[in-house]
Amino acid sequence: MGFINNAKASKAGDEARKAYTEGRSVLAYKIIEANVSSKTTAPMTGVGEQIEAIEAEGWALANMAASESKTLGGERVALVCLFRRH
Repeated sequence: MGFINNAKASKAGDEARKAYTEGRSVLAYKIIEANVSSKTTAPMTGVGEQIEAIEAEGWALANMAASESKTLGGERVALVCLFRRH
């Protein structure tokens, strides 16, 4: 997975644990992926790993919305994920 993606997944897991400790039942989490080209179908590097890290803490992905933008640093895809826990 690579150093940066490992760090992102670790941070996601930490935030999920923190939200659980605070007694929350909903976690909204933004995941940003740098894309080489949005015109191709391909895996979204690091995204699945972050979702897995959050779900490993007992959360379930309930909804997701995506937004794409172009910046000076390239194309970015932002996913806003809503996780729930019972």
